[in-house]
Amino acid sequence: MDWSAVVLVVLLLLEPSPCASDDRLDLGKPLSPGTTIVSDDGGFALGFFTPTNSTSTPAKLYLGIWYNDIPTLTVVWVANRETPATNTTSSTPTLSLTNTSNLVLSDASGVVLWATNVTAVSGSSSPAAAAAMLLNTGNLVIRSPNGTAIWQSFDHPADSFLPGMKIRLAFATRAGVRLVSWKAPGDPSPGTFSYGIDAGTALQLFLWNGTRPLMRDGPWTGYSIASRYQANASVFVYQAIVSTDEEIYLTYTLSDGAARARFVVTVAGRYQLQSWKGGGSSAWSVLGDWPAWECSRYGHCGPYGYCDNTVAAPTCRCLDGFEPADAEEWSGGDFSRGCQRKEALRCAAGDGFLALPGMKSPDKFVRVANRTRDECAAECAGNCSCVAYAYANLSTTTTAGDVTRCLVWAGDLIDTEKMGDVVGSDTLYLRLAGLDAAVQGVRGKSNALRIALPTVLTTSILIITGIFVSWFKFRGKRRSNKEYNTKVSLVTTSSSDVLVEGSPAQDFELPFIKFEDIETATHNFSEAYKIGQGGFGKVYKAWNMWKDGKGKDLVDPSIMDTCSQDEVLLCSHMALLCAQENPNDRPFMSSVVLALENGSTTLPTPKNPGHYAQGSSDMEQIRDRIDNSMNSLTLTNIEGR
Repeated sequence: MDWSAVVLVVLLLLEPSPCASDDRLDLGKPLSPGTTIVSDDGGFALGFFTPTNSTSTPAKLYLGIWYNDIPTLTVVWVANRETPATNTTSSTPTLSLTNTSNLVLSDASGVVLWATNVTAVSGSSSPAAAAAMLLNTGNLVIRSPNGTAIWQSFDHPADSFLPGMKIRLAFATRAGVRLVSWKAPGDPSPGTFSYGIDAGTALQLFLWNGTRPLMRDGPWTGYSIASRYQANASVFVYQAIVSTDEEIYLTYTLSDGAARARFVVTVAGRYQLQSWKGGGSSAWSVLGDWPAWECSRYGHCGPYGYCDNTVAAPTCRCLDGFEPADAEEWSGGDFSRGCQRKEALRCAAGDGFLALPGMKSPDKFVRVANRTRDECAAECAGNCSCVAYAYANLSTTTTAGDVTRCLVWAGDLIDTEKMGDVVGSDTLYLRLAGLDAAVQGVRGKSNALRIALPTVLTTSILIITGIFVSWFKFRGKRRSNKEYNTKVSLVTTSSSDVLVEGSPAQDFELPFIKFEDIETATHNFSEAYKIGQGGFGKVYKAWNMWKDGKGKDLVDPSIMDTCSQDEVLLCSHMALLCAQENPNDRPFMSSVVLALENGSTTLPTPKNPGHYAQGSSDMEQIRDRIDNSMNSLTLTNIEGR
């Protein structure tokens, strides 16, 4: 046997491959088709691929990153989206790390198809020692010799938003990072759909088709918002909006042990949250799909219309004080013309602002800097062109030290939505005609009652007291002039034992009732037969009937045929809101007047009324915050609004 030949073969097998290996790409070790770089945990791979549905001949090659532990090829990042390579003998592409610490993708003739743009390696005199690594997050990073990341694929996304990635916008340049869809299922070149931060306001996210908005998230109510989205029983998504001195960005993480998941802009123009179940599954499950409803598409409900997504079947409605511009089109499902005012604005002569909580604020706003809440309200009230405003306090880490967010609207209100009491919802203050007059009328009646009620009550008490005194004197005189023997006997009846005075024919004066009779009369002390506490008995009964869906049963049956059930429910709804324990949950009197006169479509759900036995968790939290506060607070008396 030729042992020298055997030794030569062994040495060749042990010699490191000129191609990349493990999770990194080093200088002088290019990556070619057929070889991959795999992240340390085996979850992601970097290499050349041909799209599954591609029909081009010869086949086009792209450099990309995909899930390595999923049987279905799912690419999350593509380098050369607009400059594909071809896998032929004369033009085999390679990816190399240069001595300038740049990644360069070129064909066999040296034509550069794609490259990074790293200008220098800070603090190093030997840039040749830099390396490109594929992290377990799916992020391809070029690191300098001291470990500093000088370039990363997360800053140049394709259509996928992975955990730990940032959709960002720089304040100084207004340059941002957007997700961009594929052109087609078999074509990774940039499509027309994109998702990112609005450069004009730096306050909201959009899904676009080219330059036309398809969907919009509401203006951020704070620069440090964290929210948890439960996609299913095993996947929790923790999102955060973060602001620094240089930029603002959206990022997210997944709960421990969650399956693979990603957000993606699809070729059909949808923004989806997808998850891989595993266990032999061969497709992605869609856990979230936006726009979620037809009416939540951008501007679908027209000017002054809004999408009510707090109901089982979300639909378009008109804001309070407005009505469909074309009733026939509106009833037919065409909401494009939106709504119009029921009453024209009067500017300084009687306009007021109606508070609409739980709303997604409209688009096309102007942010007025450095305003307090009262100053923001005055800014809108003093301008006849201002039709609405919204206010929020932001975090203390915003640029230029401005921690306020005063938004005002001077044109039609477009793309409004009722969200309910969720993270990111706003209270929109809508300008309407006649609110001041309505409030003044109510206040006038209230003041009259404040003057009249004490007088009437005082007079009534004096009269009743006089009657009782006279009656007792008359009764005492009768007893002093009458001689009789008191004979006490116990008369037993079927329902009670009664102690009587004189003969059985005389009136009973002191009844004794058995415990069993009380138990029977109250249906074993049922809450339904409880008279109430502190004057709130009727509120308790109304609240319990409301919770049980029996609000219409509050009406006296004798008038039920002559009244509207909708009006009954509206009045009951408003009455319960006015009896809320937390003053912040009670409606303004202007809202009460407008709702009772015109009906309302934006009433919040009532909570437990004041003095309810179970108590209010909101008020307990408020009390806890007051008790635990180290500040010196001055508390004012809380009065109903």
